[in-house]
Amino acid sequence: MEFQTPLIPARLTRRYKRFLADAVLEGDGRKVVTHCANPGSMLGLADEGMRIWLEPNDDPKKKLDFGWRLVDHENGHFTGVDTSVPNRALRAALMDRQVPELAEYPMVRPEVKYGENSRIDFLLTGEGLPDAYVEVKSVTLSRTPALAEFPDSVTKRGTKHLNELANMRAQGHRAIMLYLVQRTDCDRFDLARDIDPTYGAAFDMARQAGVEVLVYDTKITPEGVWLGKPLVSIA
Repeated sequence: MEFQTPLIPARLTRRYKRFLADAVLEGDGRKVVTHCANPGSMLGLADEGMRIWLEPNDDPKKKLDFGWRLVDHENGHFTGVDTSVPNRALRAALMDRQVPELAEYPMVRPEVKYGENSRIDFLLTGEGLPDAYVEVKSVTLSRTPALAEFPDSVTKRGTKHLNELANMRAQGHRAIMLYLVQRTDCDRFDLARDIDPTYGAAFDMARQAGVEVLVYDTKITPEGVWLGKPLVSIA
């Protein structure tokens, strides 16, 4: 998935009210307010002075002229902070049959209602195949070198999604929890059980119920974000 508009570098001043951040553009030193499409804590990713990449826009329907897309760790690695990006990148990969575990499904439908007032990220269908319900989570937390973790804050919504997937599995469907690691500096994945023990317990129950777990990394540059390779899960 390529970004629609070329990104520009900036320095983060502060993140506040969850969805807003102040930054200084590297090119002309202009101070700007940018939209932060990430409801999580962004632990370790929102420190003052961090180099970030912003996507400008000229859409009159949007209140802000910039969207915060990446953190540049200035060592050759990036983290994608926009939680809407994984679904867009994964949709393209699913339609191109780039996820081996799900490549047999010809039909990919996003945002389908299911369960109790929920929407599944992707419903995959195919003749002679069990329906596959795929929930996607963006992973950006890393507190130990090379180890990605989820979640970065308490997530009641995430717990609900695990329970919904377990219910789909009980009805005879395939149910897949897919963690997409939006970091280029990690090669392993685990749950941050200390941050949200309830989510950890729901994860264990979902696994016991037959919910499948997939973990993939991403290829990230200021040009775009693409599905990468499977990662080792120790969850």
